Amino acid sequence: MPQSIATGRTDVLYVGSAAGFSGDRTDATGPVVDALIKAAGPAVLIFETLAERTLALAQLARRQDSSAGYEPLLDDLLNPILARCLEHGIRIVSNFGAANPQGAARHILAMATRLGLRKPRVAVVLGDDLLADEESLWRARLPDRHVVSANAYLGAESIADALREGADIVVCGRVADPSLVLGPALAHFGWPMDDWDRLAAGTMAGHLLECGAQVSGGYYADPGFKDVPGLANIGFPVAEIHADGRCIIGKPPGTGGRIDTHSVKEQLLYEIHDPEAYLTPDVVADIGSATVTQVGPDRVCLTGVRGHARPAELKVNICYENGWLAEGEISYAGARAEARARLAADILRERLTGLGPLRVDLIGVLSVFADDGGRSYSQREPGHARDVRLRVALSHQNRAQAERLAREVTALYTCGPAGGGGVRTSLRARLGLESETVPRNRVHMRHAFIED
Repeated sequence: MPQSIATGRTDVLYVGSAAGFSGDRTDATGPVVDALIKAAGPAVLIFETLAERTLALAQLARRQDSSAGYEPLLDDLLNPILARCLEHGIRIVSNFGAANPQGAARHILAMATRLGLRKPRVAVVLGDDLLADEESLWRARLPDRHVVSANAYLGAESIADALREGADIVVCGRVADPSLVLGPALAHFGWPMDDWDRLAAGTMAGHLLECGAQVSGGYYADPGFKDVPGLANIGFPVAEIHADGRCIIGKPPGTGGRIDTHSVKEQLLYEIHDPEAYLTPDVVADIGSATVTQVGPDRVCLTGVRGHARPAELKVNICYENGWLAEGEISYAGARAEARARLAADILRERLTGLGPLRVDLIGVLSVFADDGGRSYSQREPGHARDVRLRVALSHQNRAQAERLAREVTALYTCGPAGGGGVRTSLRARLGLESETVPRNRVHMRHAFIED
């Protein structure tokens, strides 16, 4: 009999997703926890809150305050549901530890005390931070950069180990997103670490859940073409993972959105470079022969996932100091608004000559499809828009030079062209990002329980 992470059924595990990125809705947790309780079986709640950009921001926050660097919405995510999760034995697994998993774990323990709850067993997964251990390697690979962090994408093993040892909550830093689901599946079903097909199936279940409401129709919605009802109250997904690896994706009853074969297939292929070789730290997943089947209203079953031996190397994201990003915006409206906005951009280019290229966007005319000059291939000549927001941006290694952009945009108020208003400027430090790989044996993944 496989070792279960909870008493009761060992043939199925229920996993709910309550966040797909840092900054996601925080009111999704209630309906998901309700659904997990109603399932009356072993259950895990995951929060996926860590992207490459998010980790870079967390590194900046920790540099300013050594106690910071974890998910800033931690209270909003956990306060409403922590008591019920502990009461009903719903484990919580998340990467909201970001750059400071130990800090997040201590915050959760303090939160439980503040709420008058029993003290949860909180484990942190360690080993992703390679900055100190591999400093010479990063210096060799990025000799002209001041590296501030280097984090490897860890797999599911330490998550599973922590759950087997009784963790109520597992806090991770940089782990692969699907590993948040595969770890609980490993702990619950006792799958061997070389059962590639089941590991791949658990990984793809995690891939369906990791982006939260995307699989429920959020990212899928396109009115008149792909209609999705109730997006204002979209339900976040809940998966039934079975011992043979198949999974059924659903959502809490009474919530909006849609889960059907179309929305699931879109999420299944999301960010997959090769459907027959999806590289993760745990397994190389192959969905080339997978089957997606509607088995009920808002219930879709995924079967037929195959797996191959895990890669010999792990991906590492290296963040380094990359100067400053200055931005400025000003609006022009009425007759000849677009021409005045373009003239303002030309003035800024001339005034800031020598600082590097300006990014110019004419919001309302050209932004997503524009080049750095505010032009597109289909529109080289000024048009006749009457409501234009000019945005300009400049990246520079020197803060004082970057600050010049803010002053020049503000000066457009009276230095022309006519009718500019609503100036807004910002300046922030930037981190650059490079991705490398390192041999697996140079990464020492482990877990530890935090007591206070």
